[in-house]
Amino acid sequence: MSVNLPNLLTIFRIVLIPLYLYVFFSEFPYHVEIALGILILAGVTDIADGYIARKHKLVTTIGMMLDPLADKLMMLAVIASLFLTDRISVWAALFFFVRDLAMIVTGAVYHFRGKKTVPANAYGKLTTVLLYLVIPLVMYRYEYSEAILWSVIAFSFIASAIYLAKARLLNRM
Repeated sequence: MSVNLPNLLTIFRIVLIPLYLYVFFSEFPYHVEIALGILILAGVTDIADGYIARKHKLVTTIGMMLDPLADKLMMLAVIASLFLTDRISVWAALFFFVRDLAMIVTGAVYHFRGKKTVPANAYGKLTTVLLYLVIPLVMYRYEYSEAILWSVIAFSFIASAIYLAKARLLNRM
């Protein structure tokens, strides 16, 4: 495995997942705010690792696989925490889980079968940004926050369909 700064930042994001869960479910004062801070830190490191990898030509195959995996695992943890604290419905959580687990499994199948993987596209990145914007609304139970989350989930399915179409096209050539 290539250990460079972008890959270390991705691994750091993965390490933040149990920390986020521990803090979110704790009884610390301001635990939701601290958990949100951890989530924002994960988002900042996501931006930083991608920028550094592209700018300094440090893009690696393992990084292309681990980066979206880290994003999806963090979002799955966040969605689980929101569901378990009754901030979102079982249906919103289920749609989100099905979509992200399908993307993880599909990416792993492509990787282990030696197929080419498609780097994250603008739609996938926009989905991540939109999730980072809607999650604070859901955490603090703002009115219509779940409806906004549903629109992001719908967009994520469109982004996934585009990604899968590109992956199929890339592997036909």
